[in-house]
Amino acid sequence: MMLSDTIAAISTAVGEGGIAVIRVSGPEAISEAAKLLRSKVKLTEADTHTVHYGFIMDPQTQEKVEEVLVTVMRAPRSFTMEDVVEISTHGGVISVKRVMDLLLQQPAIRLAEPGEFTKRAFLNGRIDLSQAEAVIDLIRSKSDRAFSVALKQVEGHLSREINDMRYTLVETLAHIEVNIDYPEHDVESMTSEFIKERCSKVISQIERLLKTANEGKILREGITTAIVGRPNVGKSSLMNALTRENKAIVTDIPGTTRDVIEEFVTINNIPLKLLDTAGIRETLDVVERIGVERSKAAVEEADLILLVLNGAEPLHEDELALIEGIRRRQVLVLINKTDLPQELNREVLRQYFEEGQIVELSVKTRDGLERLEDAISRLFFGGKLESGDLTYVSNVRHIALLKKAKQSLIEAYEASDSGIPIDIMQIDVRLAWEQLGEVIGDSAPDALLDQIFSQFCLGK
Repeated sequence: MMLSDTIAAISTAVGEGGIAVIRVSGPEAISEAAKLLRSKVKLTEADTHTVHYGFIMDPQTQEKVEEVLVTVMRAPRSFTMEDVVEISTHGGVISVKRVMDLLLQQPAIRLAEPGEFTKRAFLNGRIDLSQAEAVIDLIRSKSDRAFSVALKQVEGHLSREINDMRYTLVETLAHIEVNIDYPEHDVESMTSEFIKERCSKVISQIERLLKTANEGKILREGITTAIVGRPNVGKSSLMNALTRENKAIVTDIPGTTRDVIEEFVTINNIPLKLLDTAGIRETLDVVERIGVERSKAAVEEADLILLVLNGAEPLHEDELALIEGIRRRQVLVLINKTDLPQELNREVLRQYFEEGQIVELSVKTRDGLERLEDAISRLFFGGKLESGDLTYVSNVRHIALLKKAKQSLIEAYEASDSGIPIDIMQIDVRLAWEQLGEVIGDSAPDALLDQIFSQFCLGK
């Protein structure tokens, strides 16, 4: 990637829509777009942050290609901190393709790499790496709460906390350097206590962030939730009820669901990745047996298991075997069909599960669905999410680096109690400073940057 290049890409989703947007960024963005635009205002003389109506023309045939609105944003007042032109066309595949083809025919313009616009914003100092990664989370958010968490990170809430901790460590390192260079002006025991106090402060700040890690990861990635049980207990009906759509086929014939069906749903602002599985039972049907094996695999990977039982029937031996295998996992037991006469022995279930893990409901009448939603909230968030002012850590990379930095500071703290020279303690403090810097990209290697930005779409 060359920052001196001018790049272009489609920034809106492929397909039909009201408008589509093509973004061009780089030193030649305005001059190259001006060659294609016929408008009352000369684009190269246009003020920043102005919109101009006109037509994209084929420079060879002088034919009109598309009616457009062109937005000019001059450096450094743009997302990439470069000259940026955004061309709004009619939202159709052909119209966008025709304009994009003409842009790429210009010798100074090339197709952007995945995430290159955001990468340029990072390299040009507009955002740090944690903010850049939050852009992906913002796009992929599956709930209002997840969106809010990502937006706070885009705004720099996490970055400010990281920078505050790094500033504390820089002060600590400076104090150590003075002690090493001018030992006659300092007392090593006092410096050792100073290091302990500063390390303790940053460790507390890291621990406060890590407390949000589990909830943040759930908000970012969702809870993988497997709906399991014997055939005809109401698994697919539950899937349809939670998604409020007929996603799964429902019949009275056992074994209707042959494969794992996936769907995202948001419950009390918690994103769930629902997996409707084939009924688990012994079967001679080859296709159904494959579905049962996939169901068992889904159970192994799930963060949450919704075990659906038929309240109108006694517990089956297949269900008892399933309960024995999942009882130590995150499980909610759903006793379905409570609108029918009940034959299921609840006391047997209470031998395996706590009262709060058992929810009685009727998917048919929708009675008890709210109790299920509340039970999921209690299981993962104690019934409610933390205050909106809290900075959540949701990125796995960030969490790993914070844990490493904490361990480095613990080793520096313990070294001070062991009488180890402060120049050795300095190594751990500096390592923590570097690990925190990697969160915001201050010391991130190029390979890591390439890996992160490759997850973006071309237009972002």
